[in-house]
Order: sequence, then C-alpha cells, then structure tokens
Amino acid sequence: MNTLRLGKTGLKVTPICLGMMTYGTPKWREWVLDEDASRPFVKRAVEAGINFFDTADVYSIGVSEEVTGRLLREFTKRDDVVIASKVNGAMGPGPNDRGLSRKHIMQGIDASLRRLGTDYIDLYQIHRFDPETPIEETMEALHDVVKAGKARYIGASSMYAWQFAKMQHAADLHGWTRFVAMQNHYNLVYREEEREMIPLCIADGIGLIPWSPLARGFLAGNRTANRSGDTSRARTDAFAHDLYFRPEDFTIVERVGEIAKQRGVSNAQIALAWMLHKPGITAPIIGASKMYQLDEAIAALDIKLSADEMAALEAPYQPHPVLGHK
Repeated sequence: MNTLRLGKTGLKVTPICLGMMTYGTPKWREWVLDEDASRPFVKRAVEAGINFFDTADVYSIGVSEEVTGRLLREFTKRDDVVIASKVNGAMGPGPNDRGLSRKHIMQGIDASLRRLGTDYIDLYQIHRFDPETPIEETMEALHDVVKAGKARYIGASSMYAWQFAKMQHAADLHGWTRFVAMQNHYNLVYREEEREMIPLCIADGIGLIPWSPLARGFLAGNRTANRSGDTSRARTDAFAHDLYFRPEDFTIVERVGEIAKQRGVSNAQIALAWMLHKPGITAPIIGASKMYQLDEAIAALDIKLSADEMAALEAPYQPHPVLGHK
C-alpha cells in the first residue's frame, strides 16, 4: 500500500487509517468487539499494509488502547506503525479527570503510554476543544509532552476554524509545537468543513484525517427514516441519530447507491472513494466490525471516480448546522 506525508511533515502514513474505537470491550458499547474478536481485523490491516491506527483514551475507557497495543505488538513491530491517540474525554468522575488542563494532559499521556505498552505515541491529539482551559496552557503542555519524547507529533479534532487558528497562533508566538493534523467530522452528508476548516488546513499544510467518512454507517445505505438499521450499532448509536437522518441525507444516500450499482461496488466504497478524491485528505479513519467492511475500504483505494460522478454525488447536499464539535 502506498503512503502519503501527513500534511507537510516527514511522517508517512497509509491513505486509510484503521479506527480502533470498535475494538475494546462491549461493556462500553454493545457493538464494540472484545480482544479476541478484534484480533483478525488488526491482523488483516497489517497484512494489507495499513500502518496507521487511531484510538483514544476514552474509547472503552482505556481498554481500546490496551487492545491496540497488545494486538499491534502481536502482528508487527512498534516502529513500523503510526499510533495515534487522544486526550480530553472524561476518564473518571473527578473534575480533573477530563479536559485539556496541564494536569490532565500530563496524566493522560502517561496513562495512555502505559495502556498502549509503548514509550511514545506518534500522533497525540486533543479530543475536541476545551473552552474552560486557556489555550496557552494546553499548547505549552502539549509542547512539553513532545519535548519529553512521549509524543512525536500533535494533532487536533473537531472545532471551529477560528479556535484551531488561535491555538496554532499561540504555538507560533511562543515557539511551541504546532498541530500537524486535523481529525475533523467530514463525509458526503456533512460537508460544512469545506467552508473554513479544510481550506485553512490546506493553506497551512495540515494533514486531514477525517472521522466518520461513512457517516457512522449511514452512507452504507442500510438506515431507514425511523432511525433503525440491521446492526446493533445502527439501532443504538444515538450520536449518529443526532448527526444525520435529515431527508436530504437520504437523497444523497440514494445517489451513492445509484453510482455504486452502476459500478458494481458497495455504497461504502463509493462514499470512501469520494473522500479519497477530495483535496487535502490524507487518510480517512475507517471503522470495521465485519471483515468485509475492512476489505471494501481497502479496495476503495483503487476506485477512480469521474468528474461527473463526483458532481452527481455532491449535487443534493444542503447546508447543515455545525455538528460533531462536542
């Protein structure tokens, strides 16, 4: 599998990243796979040449990081993969068990390293913006994490473009480490990021690694207007129900299905291929709880859409309220 530079860094990552939220413990979410069930997916990803794996401390409340670390050690060498994790989410009941304070970041990085069983995280990301912590406090703490050798690069996730620009400016002003990647909410049914965040990242050479490129399975075409589906995640994912399911969203899914049928591929492959054609995208983060989903994502790398097909997919889009920043 080919690799791309992450933004303007020298770090090379594969054009799809395996999201590890699906792997951990079903005690957290009923659709999450335990370690034994997760093993074949990591093995397949490594065998296919994927070198990029994204988790977070809050996924399965730490268990995802533990599973990620153990399975990657089982199937590959540490220096051959790029491990990304995140900090911000609540890891306990205390007031300092969450957020982007210096205290929580320093606790968070050490706890993530222990769970992952590694000396360093390649890409350490803030899991949303924290309005309760001064930007300078967060950026200096992240800079110190990098200078201590505990992280190689830092990244951010869904927020307003002005917030991201302010954080980068604080880093520039003080000579601290800048963000090199943005993990934003972006897919065919949610394209508001094209207004400001994506142009900003392209202009500044920031790598884009969108989450939910298939709209949490919505673009696969198996959801109905009554918010049901044929999987446990489709039935229980309240977050997805808040993000999608507008009438115009279903119109886009119909368009995806038409092109998929003409091509003889799945809806998911067309939706992912669309994203892979978009400017500035480095590596969408894909999830897979069934092996065919991972195989289809890998195969989507070879699909080349025409300009007419891209235009047809994008034509039904209607503006959405800002979604996914919390």
